[in-house]
Amino acid sequence: MNGLLPAGFARRTVDADGVRINVRTAGDGPPVLLLHGYPQTHLIWHHVAPRLAETHTVVLTDLRGYGDSDKPPSDAGHGPYAKRVMARDQLTVMRTLGFERFAVVGHDRGGRVGHRLALDHPDAVSALAVLDIVPTRHAYRHADAAFAGGYYHWFFLTAGNGIPEHLIGGDPEFWIRARMEARHHGGTPFDPVAMAEYVRCFSDPAAIHASCEDYRAAASVDLAHDDDDADAGRRLNCPVLALWGGHSFVGRHYDVLATWRAYADDVRGEALECDHYLPEEAPDRTTALLREFLRQDPAPR
Repeated sequence: MNGLLPAGFARRTVDADGVRINVRTAGDGPPVLLLHGYPQTHLIWHHVAPRLAETHTVVLTDLRGYGDSDKPPSDAGHGPYAKRVMARDQLTVMRTLGFERFAVVGHDRGGRVGHRLALDHPDAVSALAVLDIVPTRHAYRHADAAFAGGYYHWFFLTAGNGIPEHLIGGDPEFWIRARMEARHHGGTPFDPVAMAEYVRCFSDPAAIHASCEDYRAAASVDLAHDDDDADAGRRLNCPVLALWGGHSFVGRHYDVLATWRAYADDVRGEALECDHYLPEEAPDRTTALLREFLRQDPAPR
């Protein structure tokens, strides 16, 4: 235990069809699943989760390939890291914990997993909050020079022949700190204990490879799934809260609400005074907006 989360956050491992998912839980009330992004772990929620646990049953997980969850081998089609598969992990976690219907809050990659979870299992997801993203399909279909510069890691991490794995593996701490510090704008600084934990987890070569596979899947099999949904007219039918950093690439380059309204029926949200890492840079405002949104969630206890 690293001490960032209160002792009341119990730790357990859930078997999701042979992939062990690291889970922390606390609180009582309607269930909400919090999903982290790249290159982090469930500890991105260390400011937010204890306050949400005052009114909700909070479930924190490490996505497959990240943190202390398993990092299964991939394949030529990157299928084990498709968001459909990663979303199924999270559904299994919640069902194992006894929750048939629940809210989902996802930052960065976790938001993409949450998006897929809500599309594939609409009866399970009562509400979805996405933090500092637009849909993957929209980002790729509207990519330009600004996107390539701002999101260069999307292209670097998909390179083959082990190139990103080898280069990041030479100094994973530099990569983690450089990526995160470049996307921080004022507000609350990163907690050094959290940063050390991100570095610890990401220093595992299996984690580096798995995270690259996450991005490779996003550029291939995930896009195919997203195109299938678009062709079939499938949209999110649960309430969606979109929050983003006013200083982030997302905030500066997209009409975030209009973009999400092309994919969902009920969208609300706003920009926060920060860059990419909302739960760590702007935890008070993030928590307040999530609590307001989740109060309207009809999910059962």
